[in-house]
Amino acid sequence: MVDNPKRKCAIIGSGNIGTDLMIKVMRTSDVLEVGAMVGIDPESDGLARAQKLGISTTHEGMDGLVAMPIWKDIDVVFDATSAGAHHHHNELCVRDGKRMVDLTPAAIGPYCIPVINGEEHLDKSNVNMVTCGGQATIPIVHAISRVSERVPYAEIVASVASKSAGPGTRANIDEFTETTTLGVEVLGGAENGKAIIILNPAEPPLIMRDTVYALSMGGDEAEIEKSVNEMVAAVQEYVPGYRLKQKVQFERFGGNRTLKIPEIGEFEGLKVTVFLEVEGAAHYLPAYAGNLDIMTSAGLAIAERMMKNPRKAAL
Repeated sequence: MVDNPKRKCAIIGSGNIGTDLMIKVMRTSDVLEVGAMVGIDPESDGLARAQKLGISTTHEGMDGLVAMPIWKDIDVVFDATSAGAHHHHNELCVRDGKRMVDLTPAAIGPYCIPVINGEEHLDKSNVNMVTCGGQATIPIVHAISRVSERVPYAEIVASVASKSAGPGTRANIDEFTETTTLGVEVLGGAENGKAIIILNPAEPPLIMRDTVYALSMGGDEAEIEKSVNEMVAAVQEYVPGYRLKQKVQFERFGGNRTLKIPEIGEFEGLKVTVFLEVEGAAHYLPAYAGNLDIMTSAGLAIAERMMKNPRKAAL
């Protein structure tokens, strides 16, 4: 009899993100299997689906998970709850030696985006996946900054269908903007960043759209466009529905036409505008919910790499 080679994971949070992740793990992962699904609402759709699929569940939150017999077999925990709750969850996981992939904006662990620094933090006990908007846009800021002398400012706008934003996302709007802004600077390479999220109530729901504005000093249009296209292709390896909506747009400032920015000063160089679209894989919500797909796909990609990494987690 051959042992199951897959490692067990637990998902905390039975809302949109957690449920999408559960189904994605079951359908696509050759490294992980879902050992437990955790929520706080016994009537949630996520817990009901998990029960029908034969997965162990609890509606008593993280404390309920720790009390379950399967807890000892869990290797990695995905947290899809809220930034506030994550602190307690992390304490219990650190205590019991469990790895954590944080899909909330809590940012206890280092920021992690697979195409930027996916191999750098595989030995950490906790990694933070920034936000859905961050996963979609920060790679583009990074693509621009890596072929520029400086990126003094970058701004991202993420627009998602209101139906794809559950109560956890809505309760973390402030944390979303703060964490994404820092990610634009720390991972994107911009000296100053700004993030905006829009919950679009349109019916029928619209697909996730993202816009990136970046100011490049010392950058070349051809090199920037090439770098952006290469980055898009890299993200598509784990999010097939990620794509450019149109060609990269450029506007040059200099000479008698400078751009004056409060707190930054006069700018001479290229204003780069990138329009993105993210179509989801429709594992849980329909394809318009690209914000779920890019977040859960990125989290799963990192968790699988962590489980394949032979180094012991740095607790």
